[in-house]
Amino acid sequence: MSSTTEQPSAAATGGTEQHGARAHSDGGWDAAEKKVPVQTRSERFQSADLDAFPAVTGREVNWKFAPLAKLQPLLDSGLDGSPYPYLARQSDGADVEWGRSDDPRVGSAGLPEDRASAAAWTARDAVLAVTVKATDQHEFITITRSDFGTQPRAAHTVVTAEPNAQGIVVIDNRGKALLSENIEIVVGDNARLTVVSLQDWDDDAVHVSTHFAEVGRDAFLKHVVVSLGGDVIRVNPSTHLGAQGADTEMYGVYFADAGQYIEQQVYVNHDAPNTRGRVNYKGALQGEGAHTVWIGDVLIGRPADGTDSYEQNRNLVLTDGTRADSIPNLEIETGNIEGAGHASATGRFDDEQLFYLQARGIPEEEARRLVVLGFLVEVIQKIGAPELEERLIAAVEEELAAGRSVIAEADPETAQADPETAQADA
Repeated sequence: MSSTTEQPSAAATGGTEQHGARAHSDGGWDAAEKKVPVQTRSERFQSADLDAFPAVTGREVNWKFAPLAKLQPLLDSGLDGSPYPYLARQSDGADVEWGRSDDPRVGSAGLPEDRASAAAWTARDAVLAVTVKATDQHEFITITRSDFGTQPRAAHTVVTAEPNAQGIVVIDNRGKALLSENIEIVVGDNARLTVVSLQDWDDDAVHVSTHFAEVGRDAFLKHVVVSLGGDVIRVNPSTHLGAQGADTEMYGVYFADAGQYIEQQVYVNHDAPNTRGRVNYKGALQGEGAHTVWIGDVLIGRPADGTDSYEQNRNLVLTDGTRADSIPNLEIETGNIEGAGHASATGRFDDEQLFYLQARGIPEEEARRLVVLGFLVEVIQKIGAPELEERLIAAVEEELAAGRSVIAEADPETAQADPETAQADA
């Protein structure tokens, strides 16, 4: 009695069984097992279900820089999503009111991509609805929030600009906070909207904020993030240009002091023909342990013929002991575009600028102040609200003055050599 064993052909095994060789496992990254890392920003998993997101370990690409110990209370269920006190100042064509948690406008601009956003999304008990109506005037609304307290809170805001509307919405954050929130922005066709998010929290505040924006046909969104006060600030804005002619300008200004952590992950998705995007974030750092993170993603999708896009990040380092992480990313899926680019730079003062000012009789400290203000004011002046711009310039000057005080106190030789100057700086 004889038996035969059928052997797989060389074609079936790719020839790898020859001489006992076997196919390499490629590290186990089998697409069928969904182990392949996400390669495109738009392919990130999205869900409004908190349980759909695994626990954050810090090894994730979008969490690897963050101080998770301070953020942990905002990554789990149990956040207080009830309505909170706010002060609104507005024109006749702008409305703000509390809506139900199941407001149909929720989800109009996007869905959570991380656990913090999903936790806030799930916890909401009400939605703050802001509407800019289509009138003949440039409408405005300023919402001041300063009563969040120290317990873990959640918030959800939906900003809607009606078709052909024009206006500015300022969300002014102050006081204490342990807050995770989602802000949705929907810009109707032919509308022109500016949204400013100002983080001027107390020194111990922790704030995680995710912004989603949907820009309509031939519409324009100017989005501005200003981060000054707080212990940990993480603001991640994303804009979807999903209609022909959609246009966005995304600006950011931040000033990190000793021990302060400020993070921004910016995303522009060009998903329609003839869209335009401009991203410009600038920051300054001073003091031991000041840490900023900027991650910029731009995706020019296959439908986005005629796209014109550019992103940049600039960081000015004022003292030793600081860290600025800057990561620009650009992905292009179509070659028929007007232009695209990205840039990033981190450095100290320009010695030539300081020399130029000092050669004209300006003292060194004043020269440094002028250089920093000139560096940041370029973006601040893009807001288009003079009163707010003046307030922010004054706040930057206060930060610089506080930094000089710290430096003077930390340098005993300077204090002994010129005590009057050290006292004046303090």
